[in-house]
Formats: sequence, structure tokens, C-alpha cells
Amino acid sequence: MKTLELKPARRATGTVRLPGSKSISNRVLLLAALAQGETDVRDLLDADDTRVMLDALAKLGVKCDSRTVSGVGGPLPIKQGELFLGNAGTAFRPLTAVLAFCDGEYRLSGVPRMHERPIGDLVDALRSAGAQIDYLGAAGFPPLAIRAGKIEIPHPLLIRGDTSSQFLSALLMALPLAGGGTVVVNGDLISRPYVDITIRLMSRFGIDVARMEWRGYRIPAGPYRSPGGIAVEGDASSASYFLAAGAIAGGPVRVEGVGRDSIQGDVRFVEVLQAMGATVTMGESWIEAASGGGALRAFDLDLNHIPDAAMTAAVLALFADGPCLIRNIGSWRVKETDRIAAMAKELRKLGAAVEERTDSLAITPPQKLNAGAAIDTYEDHRMAMCFSLACLGGVAVMINDPDCVAKTYPDYFAALASIT
Repeated sequence: MKTLELKPARRATGTVRLPGSKSISNRVLLLAALAQGETDVRDLLDADDTRVMLDALAKLGVKCDSRTVSGVGGPLPIKQGELFLGNAGTAFRPLTAVLAFCDGEYRLSGVPRMHERPIGDLVDALRSAGAQIDYLGAAGFPPLAIRAGKIEIPHPLLIRGDTSSQFLSALLMALPLAGGGTVVVNGDLISRPYVDITIRLMSRFGIDVARMEWRGYRIPAGPYRSPGGIAVEGDASSASYFLAAGAIAGGPVRVEGVGRDSIQGDVRFVEVLQAMGATVTMGESWIEAASGGGALRAFDLDLNHIPDAAMTAAVLALFADGPCLIRNIGSWRVKETDRIAAMAKELRKLGAAVEERTDSLAITPPQKLNAGAAIDTYEDHRMAMCFSLACLGGVAVMINDPDCVAKTYPDYFAALASIT
């Protein structure tokens, strides 16, 4: 296994131009594929997850590349296919819903971890609309077989909201193909800002979703229509690592490509930094963070709305002046790995005392970080990126399988080196 040693560092300063947002990139690609007209896509993320989506769309009859998507104006034209979607939830979940309404026969699979990530709530909702979907392995999990069904939506579709917001986003994006409909969320909806991204992007492609608070959504019939051109924002989740570096190690560190006008919920990571005493300034398309002049303050925060950036907060807790609590992060259990268990184990390697709970982590920072800790990344890009910040405590850190960052940010370690 490849290992990367990060040298001890005490200072971080400079500017980083962010790659495109994964969440926006894959939504834009899918909506552009379903739309009438050609879409010029600017600043698309070039990483494993977007390549998975591009490859799948090409196999389904869409002419597309990293700059231009020629929409098909409705259901995807190829009516049979086998798609391997890696561990890309932003491809697997929406394509499941879209293909359920495409009147064809498809098989969807991924890496072993994807086959451990639940999809039963989405499948149940689609089946209630007449979709024909079978599990090829364990019930409730991929891989899936999708067959032509008799689609009828005379009643609202129910979807649980407490496992993954991607299930709701998938339904919202797919329903215009089926003549529209209503979706009602059963229970609490996690990661609401990601649903807001979906709704905003659908509007850019001519479909205006009527939202009834966070419980119900009315979706009109298609077709989607291309806006002609669309720019992908820089990735706000990736911004969190560099902004945290500025807060830990003096700064200022500026990220470009995302700012106060962002449609991404993870831009609210700046609130975590401010709660810890860091200095944050924002422009229309940039954010800058620096140390507030004293020790970072301990925190007790509900971070359900920013689950990806919350991982960065967990590593920031290593530098706090007291115990920290991250609450309402149960969705971590069904991500690229069980992130609650993985985070607890790796934080302990650095000397922290960690209490792992069902949907929270209590973290007590050590007096001094352990030097030379070998951090396992569990094939999870965010584990690698957030734990890289530990080197700013003036200790060497070993990152196992550093290439896992290719999922969303292939050049991450080069960008980190540019500010340290």
C-alpha cells in the first residue's frame, strides 16, 4: 500500500483555487443529459466520481464530455445496459431513479463498499410508483436490476429523509420524466442544504419545484431545458481543509471559487471556524481564514447540515482548548466508510480521547499530538484530506493510501503543500 509522509508544519498561508464541486458537477451532468439542447459546462470537477457519471451517460446514449453535454430531451435513449458506478453515491442514487422511468433493462453495481450502502428507501419509493427494481444481492442494498415498469403516480411518493438526502434529490430529479408528482418526506430530513442545491439546479434547467417547507415537494412534468451554459462552483467541502489550516496555523489562507453567494451548504463551515475564534472574511467568490490570535476554542455543535465538512471539524478538535462534541452526524455511518467509527479510531492514534456514540463524537484533544501516526483512510477521500491537517501540529503524519483523494480532488496534496 502506498504511503505519503507529511512533514511537520507550523505555518499555513497562501491562496488555493478550488476544484469544482462534486455535488454540483454530477447533478449538472445528469440534468444536462436529460434536457433539451446543448449545455456548455464550465469548471466541471475532473475526478473519479465525475468520470463515473460521464462514462455512464455515454453508455446510455448521451453525447458528453467535460465541457459539453448534448441533451436527449427526455428519458435516456439506450434501453439496456450494465453500469459500474464505483463508490459514487451522487451517480448511483440519481441514476437509479432516472433509469426506473426510462422503460428499459439495466444492471447497476459498484465497489464492495457501495454494495454496503443502503438504497432500500429509494427503491421502496420508486416501487410505489410502479418501478420494477430487484436486488441482486442483499435486500435493501446494491447491486440492482431495473426493468421496465408501469409507472403511475396518482398519489404522493413517500421517502424517508433520515438516511441520505440523496434519495430525495434522486426522486426530485427523476420525476419530471414521469410526468411530475409530489414527494412527501417521512421523518426528519438530514443534509437539507444538498436538497436545496438540487432544487436550485433543477430551476436552472427549467423545472421549478414547489417546496412545502421541508416536508413536501411538487415537481412539474418535464422536459428539462438547457440554460445554454452553466458554471460549477468550487467545492465548499474541499474549501474546509484549507480554511481550517488557516485557522490552525496562522494564515491567512484564501480559497477561490466559492464565497458568500454559494449555493452549497458546506460554506457554513465558516460558522464552525468563527465559533472557535478564527477570523473569517468572505467575498462573492472567495473566503479567507486566519487564526484569531489565541487558542482555538472548544465547541459543542449540531453539524447535521454540513456532514462532509463536519469531518474537518473533528480534526480541528485536536487543536481546541478543551473537549468538543459533534452532534447529529448519524449519516456518517453510511458514507464511503463508517466515518464515525473510522474517525474515532484515527483520532485516538494522534492521542485524542474519543467517545464514539450512535450519531455523535466526543473528542478531548491531547496535550501534544503523537508524532508519526499512520492514518488509515478506508478508501475514503475525506479521511485522507481532513487528517492531513494534523501535520500542522508540528508532527509528521503518515497517510496510508493517499491516492484515494482522486475520488474528488486528485491534486489535493499538491495544493496543501503550496500553503505549508
